[in-house]
Amino acid sequence: MKKIVKYAAGALVAAALALPGGAFAQDKDAKATIGVSIPAATHGWTGGVNFHAQEAIDELKAAYPNLDFVLATAGDPGKQVSDIEDMMATRNIDALVVLPFESDPLTSPVKRVADAGKFVTVVDRGLSQPGIQDLYVAGDNTAFGRVSGEFFKEKMPDGGKIVVLRGIPTTIDNERVEAFQASLEGSNIEIVGMEHGDWNRDKAFEVMQDFLSKHSEIDAVWASDDDMALGVIEAVKQAGRESEMWVLGGAGMKQMIERVKAGDTMVPADVTYPPSMIATAIRLTADRFVSRAPMAGRFVIDSVLVTPENADEHYYPDSPF
Repeated sequence: MKKIVKYAAGALVAAALALPGGAFAQDKDAKATIGVSIPAATHGWTGGVNFHAQEAIDELKAAYPNLDFVLATAGDPGKQVSDIEDMMATRNIDALVVLPFESDPLTSPVKRVADAGKFVTVVDRGLSQPGIQDLYVAGDNTAFGRVSGEFFKEKMPDGGKIVVLRGIPTTIDNERVEAFQASLEGSNIEIVGMEHGDWNRDKAFEVMQDFLSKHSEIDAVWASDDDMALGVIEAVKQAGRESEMWVLGGAGMKQMIERVKAGDTMVPADVTYPPSMIATAIRLTADRFVSRAPMAGRFVIDSVLVTPENADEHYYPDSPF
């Protein structure tokens, strides 16, 4: 998958993504134990996170036999805290890659890892205290909202009525929605309804049913997530209103990319927020130990509009997401 990368504070080097090999000297005899703590596959996107994490670990273990990895998945913050404490106590990890289940409960445990002198990489959901991690890897939520809004303006040059499904109330969701609304400025697109669908297919189905009952005219839907988009599509189908509107989700779910590739008029595009960012984080962390490349700062993966023309670049046939 092509990654569009933005660099911020620190001397982070993109060549690390080419592991193994690349522009920097590699040390195949380097020894380190890297802990990877991620949420369990509770929905489609985290299912993709699990898939790409395991794939990256398998590739790195084959390339660097002296690197050891400890992968743990958690269905709640308490389990994730316990997993990290166990990695420190029983595996003596040299580095931690963590995608926090929630920011607040994970901040103190991760800080203890950093205070012990371990290299810390935080992915996607930041911690509630700044400056703890050495490396931060995430998608660009502002770009996610902006790219989505720009597609609506392009697709609806004469304006129209749309409804919006937000995610879970978080800073991430706020960034997306604010950027989306800002990108619509100057258009004649009217948001006639906006509700939280919690990045959940069933909740999105219920929210969309309510929108359909309230609004006789809806030209398009920003579902802002592929799981929610599937719930929206099902509600629209059950109401017999498929011909009236189209839906834009986001994250790059395999099922949605397939529909874009096929030219499905109800799913004309998608916006990436790749769960494969966990693989980027693991590879960059490994490179901290096997090369001279400096690994500190921020690595932000931009959001890309997926259309029939470039859908093949964003399609992972073996991924569960």
